[in-house]
Amino acid sequence: MNPFLSVVLMLSVLHAPANEILAAETDAPLQVSAAPQSIKPGSRTESMPWQDTLDPEGAVQQLRLEFASGTYVAGKFSAAGDPLHLDLVSETGVHIRRLVAADGYVDEFHFVVPSETTYLKVQATAAAEDRKTDFRVEFTKVSQPLTEEETTDLSTALLSPALRQLAARSLTDSEIEEFWSALESKGTPLVEPLDDDAAIVTFFYRGARSGVRILGSPSADHDPMFRLKGTDIWYRSYRLPASTRLSYRLAPDVPDIPGTYWDRRVAILATAQSDPLNKSPWPKSAIDPYNQKSVVELPGAPKQPFVGVQKAHCGTVDHLSFTSKTLKNTRNISIYTPADFDPNDPETVLLVLFDGAAYQSVVSVPTILDNMQASEALPQTAAVLIDNPDLDARSRELPGDSGFAEMVANEIMPLVQEKLGTSIPRDRTVIAGSSFGGLAATRLALEFPTLFGNVVSMSGSYWWSPDSKSTNEWEYTASRVAALNAVDVRFFLSAGLFETGRADGLDILQTNRHLKTVLAAKGYDVELREYAGAHDYLVWQGALSDGLISLFGIERNSIPKD
Repeated sequence: MNPFLSVVLMLSVLHAPANEILAAETDAPLQVSAAPQSIKPGSRTESMPWQDTLDPEGAVQQLRLEFASGTYVAGKFSAAGDPLHLDLVSETGVHIRRLVAADGYVDEFHFVVPSETTYLKVQATAAAEDRKTDFRVEFTKVSQPLTEEETTDLSTALLSPALRQLAARSLTDSEIEEFWSALESKGTPLVEPLDDDAAIVTFFYRGARSGVRILGSPSADHDPMFRLKGTDIWYRSYRLPASTRLSYRLAPDVPDIPGTYWDRRVAILATAQSDPLNKSPWPKSAIDPYNQKSVVELPGAPKQPFVGVQKAHCGTVDHLSFTSKTLKNTRNISIYTPADFDPNDPETVLLVLFDGAAYQSVVSVPTILDNMQASEALPQTAAVLIDNPDLDARSRELPGDSGFAEMVANEIMPLVQEKLGTSIPRDRTVIAGSSFGGLAATRLALEFPTLFGNVVSMSGSYWWSPDSKSTNEWEYTASRVAALNAVDVRFFLSAGLFETGRADGLDILQTNRHLKTVLAAKGYDVELREYAGAHDYLVWQGALSDGLISLFGIERNSIPKD
């Protein structure tokens, strides 16, 4: 039987070093309910759950996958209670990629099998090493490997002067090697300045069979790369503003799978990884390239002086498990208190920030606030960072759930004031977030202006409407602002110049511009700052500081707007 028509799931429970157990097999296949004995390649499979209990004595379990190399696999992972990691490892125990981190946030995974025998590895974190934890891995799609295809040459799309010179002549193998050696030494992407305001930026990849896509490209889409005729040089060039800052990943040989538009679009996550030739990985300490991005910062990119190395005595962060009486669910909230906090200081600012887990891992907001206060860019500032229970809850709660708004206003805010030992007035309280979080910040301020007198919205998703309308005639938030009486709330909005969409739908850039116009017409104090970037935490980590300084800085608007 063709090897990728059958799926053999075998379990190894670790009670010995990983490299010994990985090479061993159990006596019989794992018995799972309703697991099919064969899978038709290229079609959605029946659910094939692997569910078990992680024994604290071993603290690791593994599942052997005998798929053909190149098979696309997607699924979901859940753990009942304690945090667990889900990793992909080789037969010899070498880590390949982290599929699900033990933060309880992202639970979906996508990967392409790198070799004939690989293992899914479930491992406890320190928090779960002393107790049993039930877990479940559900496979939602298994599709056949890509076949190598003849690639259409699109070398006419040559914006780069350097590439035009290469394309003008037939390159020898040694010349191609020299080209790659030069790129490896210099680092990618290739930046060719046009003038003080713009540059040609070219991304490269080597070694793909059927294509490469750029996740995080300046077009705000998963742009395909082109192949230079007769070479292994994949490239894509853009004319970008000199103030550009963005992060990106490259996805070679993205699986071409059947299914919905969304199924096909998220398949890019199976191979998306940092650029191996880029010398600015982000974060630098990522466990593997699949959990890392690459950074482009052109010389004119606005400074982010409060990001990075701790420059001051750090404040404290208390992590609480919070169960809502309104929503009947549990989430983590983190309360940041600056060093030498004085609850009697009348100038104290309170920051309420959504997507709290990301704003402590991807971006360290506590460090940013420490540095801002040490630099006297802000008065004394405390913060509460509110997590999401999971991605489904985030998509449901942040945009329009009235119960979520009531929970924040009537449950979390009193708790925070109690923990801080002070009542911070509305005009010193700012509610903030990015994407759906920016939308949530605006709607909560409009609904509870007696609590939230200020908004920092970063790339707010103002294309959203409760009945999923998405035509240019309907913008729910702007329409609501226009219809309601104005309240005493100040707004700092930000959006990326690359956050554009297709002609038939709304996008983040145009809806933020429209919302700013409507707010200003209603008499609101509003600023919109546009960045040469995309939907990106790399941009938001600076926009948050800019917004706080715009609203509460010692000298308002002290950060340049270029």
